[in-house]
Amino acid sequence: MKSVKSIYILIIFLIIFSSLKADNLDWGATGHRTIGEIATHYLKGKTKRAVLEILDGQSLALVSTFGDDIKSDKRYNEFYTWHYVNMPFGMKYEDAEKNPDGDLVSGIEKCKAVIIDENASKADKVFYLKMLVHLIGDLHQPMHVGRNEDKGGNDIQVQWFNRGTNLHRVWDSDMINHFDMTYTELAENSDKISKEQVKFLQKGTIVDWANETQTFAIKAYASAEIGDKLGYNYMYENFGLVRSQLQKGGVRLAKVLNDLFI
Repeated sequence: MKSVKSIYILIIFLIIFSSLKADNLDWGATGHRTIGEIATHYLKGKTKRAVLEILDGQSLALVSTFGDDIKSDKRYNEFYTWHYVNMPFGMKYEDAEKNPDGDLVSGIEKCKAVIIDENASKADKVFYLKMLVHLIGDLHQPMHVGRNEDKGGNDIQVQWFNRGTNLHRVWDSDMINHFDMTYTELAENSDKISKEQVKFLQKGTIVDWANETQTFAIKAYASAEIGDKLGYNYMYENFGLVRSQLQKGGVRLAKVLNDLFI
């Protein structure tokens, strides 16, 4: 009986632990890979060659989850705060108090600096390029520019098709998973946009994009309250924004990479 009881306890622990880990995901693997795949189609030839050389032929989609993959390794704890940025709603990043441990914006700038540093080692360039691909994705997930007091929506418990989850996870992965497309399908079925529209989306700086994402975070917070039961109607009203942000993230990732290598 004791052995059976121990097994039950272990199963419950694993379920809880898995749930806690899921709270820390960013866009989920499918979302990040979609952004990487979309970006590939907007890279200039020189950029493609440079990226492939640094990554030893690995694709942007493959390395896009790297920032999450290393979270379980304590050696990389210093990068944890790079996945998000918190500032009071209505206040721009440039006017907000900065996290002394770094944030999403400063993390991206650090990645860019290392990648173009002629004295940086190949290993460092690989690491920070992988991180850059991931962080540009995070920059376009509204809940990663959310409120500090509820951990970017992680503390807002809701129901997703009668299953317990939280608002952060709904935007990270629940809506994407429910849509049930692979990352290649999501990339291939992103909206057709003109060259002029691409240039418009690529305008601005990392700070500008963070401030823009905050406006979508405000809408995301207004879309649900603790205990809400979310489902088809929520998908109908909000998944368009998810798809838009995935596409925007890919188009802008390409812009950042092209600027680094051209």
